[in-house]
Amino acid sequence: MASATLNLSVVEKRMLSALEAANYCGMAAKHFKALCPVNPIELRPGEIRWDKRDLDSWIDGCKQGAEETSREAILGKLG
Repeated sequence: MASATLNLSVVEKRMLSALEAANYCGMAAKHFKALCPVNPIELRPGEIRWDKRDLDSWIDGCKQGAEETSREAILGKLG
């Protein structure tokens, strides 16, 4: 019996459309457009894209802010 090997290479997209960026962030498109502070880039006239790295930085910043708020709330209760 013959065996076959399939070698695939997947290139992950870095620049996302508005709908892809909203999905990447786990939001509905209308909420993404209203809440996301990340500025898109116009690669070509009329072609607007969001950089995944910028979206990741925004999401990480949201998490850091939540941690600081939680820590302050805990310290406030102790004091």
